[in-house]
Parts: sequence; structure tokens; C-alpha cells
Amino acid sequence: MVELNCKELSSSIYDSLKENTQKFVDKGNRAPGLAVVTVGDDDASRLYVKTKTEKASLLGYVSFQYFLNGDSREEEVISLIESLNDDDRVDGILLQLPLPAHLNEKRIIEHIRVDKDVDGFTALNIGRMAKGDECFIPCTPKGILTILSHFNIPTVGKRVTVIGRSDIVGKPLALLLMGKGYDATVSVANSKTKDLKALTLSSDIVISAVGKPMFLDSSYFSDGTVIIDVGINRINDPSRKRGWRTVGDVDRDSLQDRDVLLTPVPGGVGLMTVASLMENTFISRERRG
Repeated sequence: MVELNCKELSSSIYDSLKENTQKFVDKGNRAPGLAVVTVGDDDASRLYVKTKTEKASLLGYVSFQYFLNGDSREEEVISLIESLNDDDRVDGILLQLPLPAHLNEKRIIEHIRVDKDVDGFTALNIGRMAKGDECFIPCTPKGILTILSHFNIPTVGKRVTVIGRSDIVGKPLALLLMGKGYDATVSVANSKTKDLKALTLSSDIVISAVGKPMFLDSSYFSDGTVIIDVGINRINDPSRKRGWRTVGDVDRDSLQDRDVLLTPVPGGVGLMTVASLMENTFISRERRG
């Protein structure tokens, strides 16, 4: 097994972004601005927000953080988003998901202005992506495509299985991979798929986004397979000081003696998702003039 070093890749992206941001600002331009909206007190969400805003600051961006109570009404969240739509200091709006259960995520997301939708979640952005028009590519799919490109992993004519059909990862990624330039033959598996193992064994690339810890062991993969593990799952581990550890959808230990390429968890697709968010924010700032 060979792990794909996404730490070095993300670091190189950040180095480039920091340099380009400094050059942009030195020309008298305003620095990119990223607004992050969090609803509720979920510890994991707050940690993700902290990571993203700290990274934005290190790149020279201006970050704006907004924390709303978990019992906030939908109208309050929408009102904040619309105020950010009109704020010329803000180039990107990130709504931290998941939202509390009483809020309609899809309805709220649709209030983000398309030119500030750096997460690429609005219906208009997804529609533009499906047609091959200019858009913001959703951050996790964009990060995965960057991994494939950087490590010279071909997709043209290759058989790809995407496990998971979420609007955030599975669906947009499948559309991108079957599009011109990538030209892959794509299968999208879900919880109703029969004989998943037969599908993955016949695939050149397997991308798992099911959110089940160590769901796929070595028996699911043929030698030579490229495995992109999107899962970020927390499991109990009494040997760790904090009592838990993070694992992916793939049973990494079972693949130690296999001839496969694998993205690690942690330190893989998650890093590239944040890097892609920062790229999209800089692109938004440039487009806005």
C-alpha cells in the first residue's frame, strides 16, 4: 500500500495562495474576505470553523465569524446570509453544516448569492457545473480532482465507483468525472446497491463517501486500485488520551500488504477540502474585481 501525501500537496497550494494574495494586495486591492456562519454549539463544527478561519488568516484573508444559537429561527439565518450577500467585504459565504434539525438546509443555502457560494452548494452552481459552465466546484469533489491530477492518476476510460450519492460529494463528483476532460465510466453506489463488492473489484478507482468506519476492507479491492477515502469517522479508542480516534471508510490496516494507492484519514481528502475552499475564495475575490 502506498499513501498519497496530501499534506505536502495542500501545503504547496497554501504557499501559492499566500504568495498570490500578497501580490494581489500589494497592487492596492482589498484582501479576500470569507464569512463563516455557524448555527448551534456542535463541538465538531466549531473545530472545523476554527481550522478554516485560522487558515484564512494565515493566507492573508479577512475572516468573519458568525455564531447563532441552536434554536435560531430560519428567518434569522436567512437574514444574516442576505446581509453578507450585500457586504462588499465578503467574497465567500460558508454555511457550516449540518444545521440543527429544525432548519431546512436546502432552503437556506439557496439564499447564498451564487457569486459568493464558495462551497458550490446552490442549485444554480450545481446546474452550471453539470453543463460545464463557469462555477464554483464543491470543495470536496474539487479536492479529489486535485489529488487525481497531482498524482498523475488517469481517469480517461477508467472505471470509477463512487460510493455515496450525497449532494455534497457523490452526485457532483460523479458528474465531474463523467464530463469532458475526465471521461471516466462512473458507477454511483448507494445503500440499495446489490453486490457492491463485485462493483468495486472491477473498478480502477474507488471513492468512498459513506461515513461508516472501516466499512471497506481489503476484500473489496483488486491490486492496482486507487482508493480515495472521503470518510471522517470517530471511533472509541481507550488507548488515546482523548478516548477516541479518527478513521476513514476504508480499513487501512487490512491493506498494508496490498498493491493499492490510498488517501489517508486523517490527512487526506479533508485537508484538500479546506484547501479547495481557500482556492474558491481567492477566485471569487479576483472575479469580483
